[in-house]
Amino acid sequence: MMPSRWISSAAFVAALIAAPAFADDNVVTVGLILPMTGQQASTGKQEQAGANLYIQTHGDKVAGKTISLVVKDDTGAPDVTKRLAQDLIANDNAKALMGFGLTPLALAVAPVATEAKVPEIVTAAATAMITEKSPYIVRTSFTLPQAAAPMAEWCLKNNIHKVVTLVADYGPGNDAEKWFSDVFEKGGGQVIEKIRTPLKSPDFAPFLQRVKDDAPEALFVFLPSGQGAEFMKQFAERGLDKSGVRLIATGDVTDDDQLAGMGDAALGVVTTHHYSANHDSPENKAFVEAFEKANPGMRPNFMAVAAYDGMALLYQALEKTKGATDGDALIAAMKGLSWVSPRGPVAIDPDTRDIVQNIYVRKVDKVDGALFNVEFDTIPNVKDPYKASKN
Repeated sequence: MMPSRWISSAAFVAALIAAPAFADDNVVTVGLILPMTGQQASTGKQEQAGANLYIQTHGDKVAGKTISLVVKDDTGAPDVTKRLAQDLIANDNAKALMGFGLTPLALAVAPVATEAKVPEIVTAAATAMITEKSPYIVRTSFTLPQAAAPMAEWCLKNNIHKVVTLVADYGPGNDAEKWFSDVFEKGGGQVIEKIRTPLKSPDFAPFLQRVKDDAPEALFVFLPSGQGAEFMKQFAERGLDKSGVRLIATGDVTDDDQLAGMGDAALGVVTTHHYSANHDSPENKAFVEAFEKANPGMRPNFMAVAAYDGMALLYQALEKTKGATDGDALIAAMKGLSWVSPRGPVAIDPDTRDIVQNIYVRKVDKVDGALFNVEFDTIPNVKDPYKASKN
């Protein structure tokens, strides 16, 4: 017998047919599905805060509709994510789904979004191929090739020739490893060793010992948001911060949400990413001030800004459709939209439904006594290299 927690495809379709009879056409329910507990809880709290802030600062009315944000905790389990997505569409008449803290969670919902013709706005998961899994997926976070390829280019320009890569062993990590290595080696660099760490509860010590034994000029790292602080602690415990091995990474490792607790071992770490709380623009200064006022003790990170922009995307799409919530109309309206985000200028690529954005080269430094990712170079308007390479 099928467990009661699962909704069969036939039952899901029947619920979809019945749902509109009980729905309030003036309310647009947005299901925000995130890991609010467990190892990825920092992603959930940042994304919820970012989405709430957009509604607080722009109001809950758009194009004659009232936005209702419904937050669900998927605990980081794909089967739970899929069930919650089905429940939100069938029982809450959700007109859009957002969130998805890890790639397997976003992929679990792809067939649901396709069957229901409901937009799936990915505001976290960063494996490049995600948007190919449903025509109803749009992404406002980033892809790992967007961040990893520019890091390789920076190394080649800065006299770094021998590197070890260390990545979490799942979709985004594989993307980061591939795109850094391919670009680096094509430019004449050498990847001495490629190390992959388990996604859940990793102990970095044995892997860092291998790095120490390899003695590269630099260590390139990708880890999901939430693991950076523990990695930095073990990096320092192994003495690698004083060994001459330069630490380079995508921005997940020096996540703004955890950077303050990493200590001086993080100083000088160079990363490539699309957002820093220290980004110097009027839009970001207003965003950070409002975020910290609404969430005392928190600093916004790249997850918060992605959810904030996910809501911006939905609001603009609803304005364009004059309040129509048909999934095909919303997706069509989202393609090609552009706006100025706290991270800088962004746009939705009409061909891939991925975000086009600046990638910044940053170095961890102290600003007024606090650690920040301080930007010192910009690669403008970066499309996802993975999809660009297929065209």
